[in-house]
Amino acid sequence: MTLWALKLEYDGRGFVGWQRQVNGLSVQEVLEQAASRLCNGVVPASVIAGRTDAGVHAAAQVARIDLPDGLTARAVREALNFHMKPHPIVVLAVAPPPNADWNPRFSAIGRDYRYLILNRAARPALEAGLVWHVKQVLDADAMHRAAQSLLGRHDFTSFRAAACQAPSPLRTLDRLDVQRVGNRVIIDASARSFLHHQVRNMVGTLKLVGEGRWPETRVAAALAACDRSAAGPTAPPDGLTLMEVRYPRDPFGTQQ
Repeated sequence: MTLWALKLEYDGRGFVGWQRQVNGLSVQEVLEQAASRLCNGVVPASVIAGRTDAGVHAAAQVARIDLPDGLTARAVREALNFHMKPHPIVVLAVAPPPNADWNPRFSAIGRDYRYLILNRAARPALEAGLVWHVKQVLDADAMHRAAQSLLGRHDFTSFRAAACQAPSPLRTLDRLDVQRVGNRVIIDASARSFLHHQVRNMVGTLKLVGEGRWPETRVAAALAACDRSAAGPTAPPDGLTLMEVRYPRDPFGTQQ
């Protein structure tokens, strides 16, 4: 068997998330069922850089999978994409991993997420399910200033889902930028790793600042409280996309 690294793009709508579950179709199930067509019906196990929740999208998710010897990277990509039709999941690139011990999750040194808020009176038509629609005008500058109080290494219990299984709430947030581009408010977050719902909980909290319901300083106070009830609500999954997973050595290089 040959080990391959895969870069995936998918629309999270209609899926129960990345991980296989008994209550609906997952991205993992679609990928592994497609891969089984290359393995004489045997379903291979895949390993992923980071599980995405139901409704969350990916522009560059990274996975690892073992497939029979003799296949080229191009053949793997084309075959998987063919067998995953008509599901909105695409393999963008396939490459040998940097080494035999490479793991898409534990070898990663950074993950970048983007959250999109459509900030206008009219509901979305073309982007329904891909943005969070907020009618009230948001102050993106105030949201950005408040977001800077979350940078650095902290106990992020206040922004952690109750069901989070991470052994520690400590995380180092490298970037949390908020900007307005036309009628969209764009939130970019970067860290080595995130807690369950951390990005969505931070966005839900910053929205309260943007609406003027919270002063900017209350975000820092919510963080210091180490209490989930001290922070804002969880933003819906629609606007969240995993944009990139970073490694010391990019397995895909300049592949297109």
